[in-house]
Formats: sequence, structure tokens, C-alpha cells
Amino acid sequence: MYCIRLIISISLAFASLDLMAQDISVESPDKRLRVDIFFNGGKATYTVGYDGMSILQRSPLGLTTNEGDFNQNLIYVGSERGKIDKQYEQDRIKQSSIYYKANTLKTILKRPDEKEISIVFQVSNNDIAFRYELPMWKDRGSVVVEGEATGYRFPAKATSYLSSVMTPMTGFARTAPSYESGYSADAPILEAKGKTGYVFPALFKIGEDGWVLLSETGVTSLYCASHLSPISTDGLFHVAYPDIKENNGFGSTGAALSLPAVTPWRTITVGQDLKPIVETTIPFDVVEPLYEASTAYRFGKSTWSWIVWQDNSMNWDDQVKYIDLASSLGYEYILIDALWDTNIGRDRIKDLIAYANSKEVDVFLWYNSNGSANDAPQGPRNRMNTSIVRKHEMKWLQDIGVKGLKVDLFGGDKQETMRMYEDILSDANNYGLMIIFHGATLPRGWERMYPNFVGSEAVIASEMLIFSQHARENEAFYATLHPFIRNAVGSMEFGGVLLNKYLTRENRDRNKRLTTNGFQLATAILFQNPVQPFALTPNNLSEVPLFEIDFLKEVPTTWDETRLLAGQPGKYVVLARRHKDKWYIGGVNAQTESLKLRLRLPLSMHKSFRMITDKSDGETVLTNVAVNKSGELEVNIMPNGGVIIY
Repeated sequence: MYCIRLIISISLAFASLDLMAQDISVESPDKRLRVDIFFNGGKATYTVGYDGMSILQRSPLGLTTNEGDFNQNLIYVGSERGKIDKQYEQDRIKQSSIYYKANTLKTILKRPDEKEISIVFQVSNNDIAFRYELPMWKDRGSVVVEGEATGYRFPAKATSYLSSVMTPMTGFARTAPSYESGYSADAPILEAKGKTGYVFPALFKIGEDGWVLLSETGVTSLYCASHLSPISTDGLFHVAYPDIKENNGFGSTGAALSLPAVTPWRTITVGQDLKPIVETTIPFDVVEPLYEASTAYRFGKSTWSWIVWQDNSMNWDDQVKYIDLASSLGYEYILIDALWDTNIGRDRIKDLIAYANSKEVDVFLWYNSNGSANDAPQGPRNRMNTSIVRKHEMKWLQDIGVKGLKVDLFGGDKQETMRMYEDILSDANNYGLMIIFHGATLPRGWERMYPNFVGSEAVIASEMLIFSQHARENEAFYATLHPFIRNAVGSMEFGGVLLNKYLTRENRDRNKRLTTNGFQLATAILFQNPVQPFALTPNNLSEVPLFEIDFLKEVPTTWDETRLLAGQPGKYVVLARRHKDKWYIGGVNAQTESLKLRLRLPLSMHKSFRMITDKSDGETVLTNVAVNKSGELEVNIMPNGGVIIY
């Protein structure tokens, strides 16, 4: 499955132990992106430039451990250069066939007590990944990493698009942080002073010079996840580790490692425009699968009653209605959400799954993650947090024909929680089960690392449209951010496409939807997740135009190619995604005025196709259109509206 060619050329340049300064650099294959590393006064710093423009000014590198600091009193030992030339295939992400080519630089440093550390940079066109590597030391086989000096110093003209880390042990049943905060957009970086810091990924605009996306990848059970600190008084963002209050105060905020060891990759994506940001595959380029799939996992669309019909729908009759809805739409799955264990029962759920299978529909079941950090009363409870019970439960689920689980209500980024994520994934694979994480952390390369991982929420998703007027009023604004930030680095289980005019079971009176049907349909293309529950209700089959339903029957959830056609974060976005030989284009407009765009379509796209747009009265219309001789098409997107071309 994986075609990998690694070409490594190594040159060692050893320096004397009393060398005080040594500067080295590494460039991307196209020589446009450059990292310079400086060693001065016992400290390591780096800068990033693109086409000669300053992207990151001198920023610190290093770790703090229980065996001493690796951010000061460092002695340069030597460096190794190499190249990576790698091709691989990957399902479940924005592109299926990837060619990754990078230049590498490994710098070896040591402390006065002879303990070494290496800083490894991989620089490809538009992407930087770097991490720390710790060898086995003479008298130590383990270490605790307590923090990082790693920082990012942007030019003063930079602006930011950031989402705050939620305050630990707040929110529903004390399950925060769960990556469900809003965003500031295009704000001066000096305003980034929120006391909790900011989640990855984080987007920055460098004046007129370009864009930068910061994130991390390769987080496993061997490390904690991290985030950005508030900006310091001297204009620096640091990599910050979890708050001690997360997980009810249980567990370390750092990472306990057995040597030799590596940290997760810090990633920096750079472009003069936003195309490299949207189209990057760096979260997956620098990681590898950790185990093989135990079965051929099938992806697709799902119905679920809970999103609109809520807890009261968790009964036999309503679940049958949603199974029938999935069957009529040709959807692969139904997601049966919280409280199925008490409201339907463990015995009757077997019969319900058998009924779904008779309709050629498979089943995902909801589970509470539980543990000491979770007060949520919804069940099933205490089935996922301990190994013996979890394996017993998963064996039963395999026996009754369940195909996947949605595990909900985590709350923190400590290493303890990363172990739990990995344990759930690994055990589930043994029983042929796919996993969606909800109320959870950002996935960090997990689509490639864990073959049965099929998405995480980690966003203000569709449920907040039910619960919050603020979310409804800002739905379009957030939708124009996600392709550039959250969904740029990992699958996003949003659970959207709401076609009820009022987000209630009765479809009247309250929770009025403020976006058009065209907008909702477009998000089926914009938001990428290989198994995506759609928020459709049985009444939609008769209450919306048939062509809308036909589109939702057809639209895929996996993609072979993704391209940004147009967009400005917070204002509008248009993406083209290819599934096999067919292109689908989706765009939305968050502005108060209608938006006219001239789109240059992919050359391989058919010259004539169907287009769904909104009319001024809020209704949608289907038309047949053709591109002009130059391959361009003019579209008009209504405020809070959308366009679909397929």
C-alpha cells in the first residue's frame, strides 16, 4: 500500500566543545522557504523566511526536563543533512495520493554534563516540521519533559485567527477543554493575551506578505498534546503544555518518556496566498501507520436523530424512523446516540441492529468516555475507560454487528488522556470497530497513524446550532474559517446539513436557522470527514426540493484531491474536491452583501454540470450551466448562502 523511497545523505560537521556560535540553514526543494538556526550564548534560536520575506523572527528552541534544561548552556556538536523523497496513498484525508519531498537538517547539541539532544527540521515546499530527539544517555533511560522553550515570534504587522483554550473543568458536566471556543479573526497579535492560551491550529496573516498556519502532529500515548501560550510582553508565542487542572487535576502536565524518545512534530505551513494552507498534507507526511487495519473499513454518510430530535428520540420507534431514512437515502450508517442503553436496552439493541442490517444500514453507537474527569450522566458509562471492561464491551459489539463507536466527553490534553485515545483506537481495531471522537481534542495525524480513526469533533459543531443563538448568528462566519484552520489539519466531524427551517423536532416556533439551504448543502463539500452524520430529519424528504435530496444522496465523504478556488477567512470560501473522476465544488458567503466571483474551475472538470444556488427569496434553484472557453464560471452567492457545482 505504501510506496516509500527515502534518500538520505549525511554530512557531519563536528565543532570543538568550546565553540560559542554556529549558524546553519536548510531550504525547501524549491528554495523559496528557508529556516536559519542560530547557536549563540548557549541558546538555540531559529528564523523562517519565504521568498526573502521574514515570516518568523528569531524564536527560541529547547526543552525543560527533570534532568536539566535543554534551552541554555548548550554546546553545538554537529549536524546531519539529508533528503526525503516519499510517495504514499492515504484514504480519509483531503488527498489520496501524496508526494512528499523535503530537505532535512538534524542538529546535535549537548549540555555540559554530556547529555545530548537533537533538533530535527524537515523543510518541504510551503511546510516545515520540526521536533526534538533524545538519545539514550549514559546513566539515564528515562526522562520527564516538563515544558518547551519552543516559540514563534511574528513580525509586529501580523494579525491572528485564534480560538481560546477552554477553561478546564467548566462547561457541560465539567468536560472542558473540548476545542469548542469561537474565533477572533484578523486581530492584531498583541491582543492575543487570553490567559488560557490558544488551541492548535492557529492561523496568522503577515501583512501583505503571506499566511502561516501553526499546528502539531504525531501525538501518541507517549506524549501530551500542546497549544499556544498567550503572547508574551516581548511579542512571543510559546508552545504550552496542558493546564494542571485538566482531567480533574489528575495526571502530569508534561510527558514521561523512555529513552531514546522523540517529541511530536511542530508544523509551520507558509504561503503567499491561502492555497498552501488549505491544501497542506504535512500532518500526515511526517507520520506513519502505527498498526494495520484489522478489516476493510467502509466510510460514508449517516443519519442520527439526536441532533434535532434530541434525547427524547432515543427510543425504538424513532430509531426505526431514522434507519428507514438512512435506507431511503442510500446512507451507509445510522448513529444511535446517548441513552440507548437505558431507553432501548442492551437486549433490544441487538434486534434494532438486525433491523438496520435488513435495510442495508450499519450502526455506530454512542459511548461516554467517563473516568475521573467526567460528570456526564448519559450512558453507556464506564465502558471505555478501563482495559478489561472496554475489551469485553468491544467483543460484544463485534458480535452484535456494530461497525463503529462515537466516544464522547473527553476533557484535556494530558498524556493520560492521549493514552486513553490510543487505547480505545487500538482495542477497537482488534474488534473491527471504527472510532469517532466527540467532545474531544484535535486529531494530530491520526487518520494516517490509526487506520480505524474516522474523525473528531474539536469544533463548534452542529449541536451548538441547536443550543446557542450566538452559534446560529455566527454559523456562516465560522464555516468560512474551518477550511483554513480546523479542517486544514484533520478530519472534522461536524454533523451538519440542517434543512429544517427551525432547529426543532416540530420545525417551528424557535431556533430559527439563519443560513440558506444552499449554504447547508455546500457544507457537505466544505467540511471533510470520512464518516459524516448529517442532521437531516424524515420530514425533509417531503419538505425540500427533490434535487436537494438527490444531491445529498450523491455527495461523497472521501476525496482524492482538494483545491482552494477562492476565499478570505471569515468572509467567504469556495473549495473544489474530487472523488474519483468527478469534481464537487462548494462555496459559502458570510458577508451581509451578495458575492460575485469568477471561478477558474479544474481543467479536468466536465465542461457542463449542475449548479445549485439560492434565490433572493431564500429558495434554492437547480440549473444546468457550462464554463466559458477559458474554463471560468461566474457565480453569485447570497448572504449566509451557498453555491454547489457538481
